[in-house]
Amino acid sequence: MNILVLNAGSSSLKYQVIEMPSETVKCVGLIERIGMDDAIFTHEKSEDKYSEILPILNHKVGLQKITKTLLDAKIGVINTVDEIEAVGHRVVHGGSKFSKTTLINKEVKDNIRELFDLAPLHNPANLTGIEIAETIFTSAKQIAIFDTAFHQTMPKVAYQYAIPNSYLEDYKIRAYGFHGTSHKYVSEKAIEYLGEKSSNIISIHLGNGCSMTAIKDGKSIETSLGLGPTNGLIMGTRAGDIDQSVIFFLMKKLNKSAEEVNNILQKESGLKGLTGFSDLREISEKATKGNLNCQNALNLASHRIKKYIGAYAAILNGLDALIFTAGIGENSGLMREMACENLEFLGIELDELKNKIRSKEITEIQSKTSKVKILVIPTNEEIEIAKQSYQLLK
Repeated sequence: MNILVLNAGSSSLKYQVIEMPSETVKCVGLIERIGMDDAIFTHEKSEDKYSEILPILNHKVGLQKITKTLLDAKIGVINTVDEIEAVGHRVVHGGSKFSKTTLINKEVKDNIRELFDLAPLHNPANLTGIEIAETIFTSAKQIAIFDTAFHQTMPKVAYQYAIPNSYLEDYKIRAYGFHGTSHKYVSEKAIEYLGEKSSNIISIHLGNGCSMTAIKDGKSIETSLGLGPTNGLIMGTRAGDIDQSVIFFLMKKLNKSAEEVNNILQKESGLKGLTGFSDLREISEKATKGNLNCQNALNLASHRIKKYIGAYAAILNGLDALIFTAGIGENSGLMREMACENLEFLGIELDELKNKIRSKEITEIQSKTSKVKILVIPTNEEIEIAKQSYQLLK
């Protein structure tokens, strides 16, 4: 079965064609800068790479370009659109209505639309991708995989905020969590690797966006992101946890509007706000050369991770494994080392030599005396989306 995995962002389209159940990736592609005259299109098939700069004014034009490429005699992977039997769509926010992978119909699309207020940057683009895919891949099943679904197992003590009850009941204001597809994928890999169905795991997803999840026996019971993808850890451009008094101070003292403050906290804060840079590789390099702002940013980011490790170990009442994943988690030995430093009392001890190993497979980086397994597990949200889509249909 050929499954097209589609991730429609506000100005981008990521895609893969994956043959299931073998999990064979037949091609990978990306369109960036949608809406611009100089959009960037890249497509990879096996060892062949193709790129092009061209005007792609909207998502419809973008998906038409992708379809034309998939059908191309030289770099394509299908002969007709009917060879795509399912399209798996990443949808960021599923609210409290969606706790599992779902076949898309009018009701599902209406529910995604109702959640626009909770994910204004993501859900509208996700729905656009669905509606366009329906017109092109007419014989394929359209399937929604929600970032929030994995976290629907959280107990009320973890997801309810201490604000008037009516806000939860009437407006569904609560913690939902994100990166669920990634956390689910790596935690299942860890459980399979450890051979333990009963387990206490902390999954640390470190990319431009960051989050941590406490996973007990395969189920999410606590996560760092909440109503939106802004709180918790320090991220590339997002502040993470912040005293809400800061918001009102900025609005009153600096005469900032709510929209301006939101823009500051989401796009001008985090590592970028602390250093002027949002790429951890650049920050790490400058830190080693003595840049004090970059050194401070690394200290702040790792301190926040350690604080959550301690909190989640307490909530789990024990810890079997710590997982590092996503771009930074998989590739930055420095951040892993700083995040695990001085956690011996929790049984977490890193091996410096093992921590330098780069691998596409599951890698253990703990010392021989560490009581907790420290695992680096490459995430693959696209494979997880294809897997969930295939399981739903079969």
